[in-house]
Amino acid sequence: MRQPAYIWILRIIPAAILLQTLFFKFSASPESVYIFSTMGLEPGGRIGSGVAELIAAVLILIPRTTFYGAGIAAGVMLGAVLSHLLVLGIAVKDDGGLLFGLALATLVCAAILMWIERRQFAVLLRKISG
Repeated sequence: MRQPAYIWILRIIPAAILLQTLFFKFSASPESVYIFSTMGLEPGGRIGSGVAELIAAVLILIPRTTFYGAGIAAGVMLGAVLSHLLVLGIAVKDDGGLLFGLALATLVCAAILMWIERRQFAVLLRKISG
């Protein structure tokens, strides 16, 4: 079934953000190392969140698995937003709040996708409950 363009836009935005940030996490860029060191999660948190974001981005782009990818992305981005609000601050290393804004945009898109694709979750619950 053909899906409306707005759903694809809601998929592409978070997937692009998630995939773009992977380079910085996996290459141990100074900004990423600083963020995860500040939180006491370097290097495991940096690598682990990168792997989770990669999986989320791929799942978001596959229509049958969008709900699950959006759920993973929402969880990771909720952690990122809370880390900014509680530990890091909105602006990190003079980025003007860019990383916070990207995390927030990804979280919002993921939440909307989860709402749109909530039927996928109902199917999963039916399979689990027999």
